[in-house]
Amino acid sequence: MSSLPVDEARDFLARNPAIDSIDLLLSDLNGVFRGKRIPRENLEKAYVNGINLPGSVFALDITGNTIEATGLGLDIGDCDQVCRPIPGTLMPTPWLRDGCQGQLLMTMRNEHDGPFFADPRNVLARQVQRLATMGFTAAVALELEFYIVDRTRDELGRVQPPRSPETGERATTSQVYSISELDEYAALLGDIQAAAATQNLPLDTALKECAPGQFEINLLHGSDVLKACDSAVLLKRLIKGIAVNHGFEATFMAKPYDEEAGNGMHVHISLLDAHGRNVFAADDENPLGTETLRHAIGGLLRLMPESVALMAPNLNSFRRFQPGLYVPMAPTWGFDNRSVALRIPSGPNAARRIEHRVGGADANPYLLLATLLASIIHGITHRIPPEEIVTGNAYEQFDPILTNSWSRALELLEQSEVLNEALGQEFLNVFLANRRAERASAMQVVSRLEYDWYLRHV
Repeated sequence: MSSLPVDEARDFLARNPAIDSIDLLLSDLNGVFRGKRIPRENLEKAYVNGINLPGSVFALDITGNTIEATGLGLDIGDCDQVCRPIPGTLMPTPWLRDGCQGQLLMTMRNEHDGPFFADPRNVLARQVQRLATMGFTAAVALELEFYIVDRTRDELGRVQPPRSPETGERATTSQVYSISELDEYAALLGDIQAAAATQNLPLDTALKECAPGQFEINLLHGSDVLKACDSAVLLKRLIKGIAVNHGFEATFMAKPYDEEAGNGMHVHISLLDAHGRNVFAADDENPLGTETLRHAIGGLLRLMPESVALMAPNLNSFRRFQPGLYVPMAPTWGFDNRSVALRIPSGPNAARRIEHRVGGADANPYLLLATLLASIIHGITHRIPPEEIVTGNAYEQFDPILTNSWSRALELLEQSEVLNEALGQEFLNVFLANRRAERASAMQVVSRLEYDWYLRHV
């Protein structure tokens, strides 16, 4: 990969004379941004030479500690790799420092200037290329759910819903699809929309979700999967920054509240052929689509149990898997049915697609999409038929086959020959070591619940 032209940097600096520094951002295994902040006069040099960051960035757990078991730390001298800019991602960050800050996404390269194996974006790029060799391009859209929470904790130190900017009253009810609640948070949502427009992030709709303070923002569908995931990680950063400016916190944590719905990241996906035609759409207007669609569904269902660790990457992720809260508990599919894992939405035949409903908003978008594409490729290549279509309430018809055990999810992923080959065994070794170390740390912590239940009663 040769050095990128510096024209993009020069044009940006000329258009934004007030920007005095730029954040160079790299998304780690958890989707947390790591990187460096450089003065504007160093931007052109970053385009020409890249910047150095250690490969151990992808060994960091959620607390920022290097997991040596990944083999990316001191075992190799904690050595640097070169990171290079991703074209089209150099943008202002209007919510920071009165617009004096910019940002640029980076991707890590290896010593031969090829893709560094542990960078999740490179893992996804590999699946995009595999799909291209089959003559297909994926068209995707991501839906991100999140909570706005009060920056003040309650008397027990727990998060609590926000107070309305209009009424001052604390949210206590669901109010799903409420327009009045969108009105109450219009200033915050308007700033999100304006900042997204400044950053060329393709926002579609915003809606009030089914819990106090919960919202969903959707990105427009497009046929560049890498760009779609770039937009998703940048949108999360944007929403968090705008929320702080309005006196709130925004969280994409999978399950912030015990008894409320969790945050999901639903993915709409279809496949286009070389002529841009949707190969999921049947010529005979069959609402269930083509054989290619059914094989894609078959692959997604077949690999779903061993994919859970990539869709639910941390301890809190598994709190979300509870019946009755619109989180799939089994590998199921159906037509316009929100109780299943794979929903075929209603609508025009030309827009036939799969809505994948398992992933949490805390998942790394690059790894989630890499998993979905690998599963679709497996299904089409091996002509895997789907299980019988589900009608009615899937929660009442199927046992919860998808594991809610973090440990078991990691075991299933490790044992998956298909995903080891597709995503790369070297990458999965890093991912598994990282997640297992974080789980071991989590298991050492005694929770408040344990004190409440056991301290005096056993």
